[in-house]
Amino acid sequence: MKKSMQELISKNKAKLSRKVSQIDEAELAELLKEIGSYNIEHIPIDEIKKGLNTEYIGREIYSYHEVESTNNVAKFLARFGPFEGTIVISEIQTKGKGRGGKKWESPKGGIWLSIILKPEIDHLKAPLLTLATGIAIAKTIRRMNIDAKIKWPNDILINNKKVCGILTEASSKQNTFDYIIVGVGIDSNLNINNLEETLRKITTSLSNETQEEIKEPKIIANFLNEFEKIYNSFKEENFDEILNEWRRMSDTIGSYVKIKQAHIKVIEGLAVGINNQGELILKLDNGELKTILSGECSLKKH
Repeated sequence: MKKSMQELISKNKAKLSRKVSQIDEAELAELLKEIGSYNIEHIPIDEIKKGLNTEYIGREIYSYHEVESTNNVAKFLARFGPFEGTIVISEIQTKGKGRGGKKWESPKGGIWLSIILKPEIDHLKAPLLTLATGIAIAKTIRRMNIDAKIKWPNDILINNKKVCGILTEASSKQNTFDYIIVGVGIDSNLNINNLEETLRKITTSLSNETQEEIKEPKIIANFLNEFEKIYNSFKEENFDEILNEWRRMSDTIGSYVKIKQAHIKVIEGLAVGINNQGELILKLDNGELKTILSGECSLKKH
């Protein structure tokens, strides 16, 4: 019987309090089996690796049938020092989440994956990693002759409908990151008709757009190849290059938008750009320029 992450950690508190070097690989493997249906490959790892031309992204892949959240599994793994670029994939997430803890529907038919990263970067630049991931996903989809665009801060759209979301989570001490987890959810073969009516109106899938079944190992490999290239640029601090590429594929800049923030605060204005920290720049109705660090962005008819 699979356990929640909290149950697993509580049960193995003494074992997990030991140093990383003292955790035996066999012990870790046994723990992983308790998290979910481990190593039942809905997406064959060998097929993904055949399409990889990366040096380290995807070197190690953990494949599940069902977990609560791939980000949670990745955070658990990150505590035990796996290679940077380790991937966690699951066919189903029972407690998938988006920004702000919102529920993310993750049934069979999607690509739900997380990447473990350990960059040495300034904390102020961390939001740019979400933008960089969006570029990698948009490029992957555009290779399918689909005009994918990026909506600030973390969505990929096709014909104004969401096909992918990104959730970046980090663990840090003082001014350094222990790790950053980049979670990606791509609606690959998702049957849109099975979603709630409100979601059907704003959601699409790759199979819905192409009218063909999507070969998920190929999409994953293409994405990881694109991701490693832009992640290397990110680590080399080529931030201007990343920002300019994001602007070229943006569906937000030039649009009148509504930003919903915490405490039901709503800000409206014309999106005129993003700054060097990845913050959205709005021109308010009174002419004032305002930078927005985070929030739920939607296009608003003006």
